[in-house]
Amino acid sequence: MSDTMPMSEARRYQQLRGHLSYLKLNDAAEALPRVLDQARAERMTLTTALEKLLEIEVEATEARKLSSRLRFACLPEPWTLNDFDFAAQPGVDEKLIRDLATLRFLDNASNVLLVGPPGVGKTMLAVVLARSAVDAGHRVYFTTAAELAAKCHKAALEDRWSSIMRFFAGPRLLVIDELGYLPLPGDGASALFQVINQRYLKSSTILTTNVGIADWAGAFGDATVAAAMLDRLLHRAAVVGIDGPSYRLRSHQSHSDNLRKGVTGRAG
Repeated sequence: MSDTMPMSEARRYQQLRGHLSYLKLNDAAEALPRVLDQARAERMTLTTALEKLLEIEVEATEARKLSSRLRFACLPEPWTLNDFDFAAQPGVDEKLIRDLATLRFLDNASNVLLVGPPGVGKTMLAVVLARSAVDAGHRVYFTTAAELAAKCHKAALEDRWSSIMRFFAGPRLLVIDELGYLPLPGDGASALFQVINQRYLKSSTILTTNVGIADWAGAFGDATVAAAMLDRLLHRAAVVGIDGPSYRLRSHQSHSDNLRKGVTGRAG
């Protein structure tokens, strides 16, 4: 900013910075000297300069909100749709996944069930869809079935059942990973059902499991609870069955091959 600015303009500049700070538009206040210099150099109109200044504040605010949503979501990896190699997993319906990534299923509180053996990419796809929802401005929370059951059990012991139910009912999208991988505690199936019931027809849930839908009764040891849970989950749902090669093992093999090539290249 020019050192020859008239005193009255300098005073006006300080007042403007003060106004921006008072309104907590701190990024705009910090950018003000740069924008004013650019406005003079490029002979911007007042409207253009003001739009550019406020754009800086809007972008900074959106970045902070995104960061906050990502912290709350607790996603295990920063995967996006571009990271998933559909060619490496022919068992995945790419067209269906890309349709789900539009997030239209959130509009009518539909669910997504990713079903298949270990290693085929279920968790990665769940994270991909969850990240799309976070980027779109939705509140998302990721947990495993075992963690959810443990939190509910602890809340019940501490007389916080209502609060934990409100917590799991809150996110626009709840991801429950690894259902069936570990046995749920005695009241785990009941807790999971109550979470699903709280969200029924209100918010969407993505669930990954290695247990085929026909085997849920045996997996949970309670046919009534399993049937009630499936009834709510499947009422509005996309079921993505994955019956292909291990995506995870192929990824590890590719990584090992690259390392081996690198070592061989250096040795040569």
